[in-house]
Amino acid sequence: MMQWITLSDADQLNAIKKQSFEKPQVLFKHSNRCSVSSVALRRMEKSIEVPEADYYFLDLIRFRSISDRVAHDFDVYHESPQLLLIKNGECVYDESHLGIDMQELAEQISSLN
Repeated sequence: MMQWITLSDADQLNAIKKQSFEKPQVLFKHSNRCSVSSVALRRMEKSIEVPEADYYFLDLIRFRSISDRVAHDFDVYHESPQLLLIKNGECVYDESHLGIDMQELAEQISSLN
């Protein structure tokens, strides 16, 4: 089962950047108004969590300003749903919609070591 850390404060983004120098950080941007986002979330939660990372969950309907800041800070185009892998303060991988796949994420995290 995924151990989500709720992303609900823009100040957490600075901590995520800092932590990414020690351990990969994964951000999942979810819209509860989007069926594709719900499918992607269910697929992630049914998968085995890759233990070498921290997982943040952003409800982008409730926290749209944080979602906008994620796009700006990590230089990615805003999409929903969207998965970002942060390492050394930068987004090194992002995927959206039904392209979100835990096996692919695991491979991306393994390639960072």
